[in-house]
Amino acid sequence: MKMNNVKWTSASHASQVAVTSSWLLLLGILLIAANLRASITAVGPIVSDIQAVFGLSSAMTGLLTTLPLLAFALVSPMAPRLARRISMENTLLLAMVVLTGAIVIRSLPSIAALFAGTALLGMAIAAANVLLPSLIKRDFPTSVGMMTGLYSVIMNLGAALASGFSIPIAEQLGFGWQGMLASWSLVALIATASWLPQTRSLTRSGRMETASSAKRPSLLSSGLAWQVTLFMGLQSFSFYVNISWLPEILFDRGMSHIDAGWMLSLLQFVSLPATFIIPVIAGRQASQRGLAVLTAVLLLIGYIGLLIGSSALIPICMILLGIAGGSGFSLAVMFFVLRTSSTEQSAQLSGMAQSIGYLLAAAGPLLFGFIHDLTHNWTISLVMLVIVSVIFGIVGLSAGANKYLPSDTRK
Repeated sequence: MKMNNVKWTSASHASQVAVTSSWLLLLGILLIAANLRASITAVGPIVSDIQAVFGLSSAMTGLLTTLPLLAFALVSPMAPRLARRISMENTLLLAMVVLTGAIVIRSLPSIAALFAGTALLGMAIAAANVLLPSLIKRDFPTSVGMMTGLYSVIMNLGAALASGFSIPIAEQLGFGWQGMLASWSLVALIATASWLPQTRSLTRSGRMETASSAKRPSLLSSGLAWQVTLFMGLQSFSFYVNISWLPEILFDRGMSHIDAGWMLSLLQFVSLPATFIIPVIAGRQASQRGLAVLTAVLLLIGYIGLLIGSSALIPICMILLGIAGGSGFSLAVMFFVLRTSSTEQSAQLSGMAQSIGYLLAAAGPLLFGFIHDLTHNWTISLVMLVIVSVIFGIVGLSAGANKYLPSDTRK
């Protein structure tokens, strides 16, 4: 009898430990997700202050958003390799440590520190961008849609809060734009601390299958991989143009900087329901083509509304662009999981799509600002986004089709 009690107690304790570990893992994932956009979106509302202090052109200011994307392109294919060497858990911890330091560096009173810190934080975010979908596929295989929705919601919520509170923290609290940028290092530090338990007890297979991965050919020969990559790149192209330049467009149309910042927050807040719901719906459907086309249509209508230029249409445009942005990102992340057959292949596709996709996206803010410098208005730049929306819809028809990457891409 005593033996049975001991066994029951041991099993109960093991069950409690497992539940606690799962909750700690979930908390860690969500806190990391909260940092994946906030340090970037915080820049948009105070971009004119940065321009004034350092005397930057519009194109050079656009580089502040382009630099993280270039870092995404550089580091994304390296993240799965690093995870195979030191585990996904340790790679994510390293990313959060680097991110915390990079945010502090970026806030120093130096143009070199501003750009160096921005590049470093992009590298750190890139690793987490690539590995979180694979971690979810590995550790939550029966609830991928729900978990993808949760982490996407938290990521976009962090982005929205960063945009909305940038001006209040900088001006109303008296932190200044540099103090405001530095304040987001606290959020990264909290995420770092929350992730430590995952590195202390690697009970799961933290390292991905090195043997099979060494023999796996590149996905560059796969048409489906390229379709997912373009889908990822085009939605990111639009997103980073939005967070970089929409506040300035709205300011030029008569809004205050504070109101323009909150319009950008509105865009991101309304994306949250779509960010959560779309992965759940997508996970239950064999084909996601309808969702992809609907996303493109909303994006197209939103940009056409901005082209028309009516102040009354601005909130509606922000809502449409926000829903499209949340849907587009969530679908892209789900494709990393839905179009692959293993955790490693998911990381490989994620690395390719984010590397090449973000390289494409990096051209967005820079090109948008460059066109504005040439034309001294926003019309041609917005026409470019209308064209991007159409192409995005065409690519979505292919990426959303019910097909999968073969386990061996040579087939």
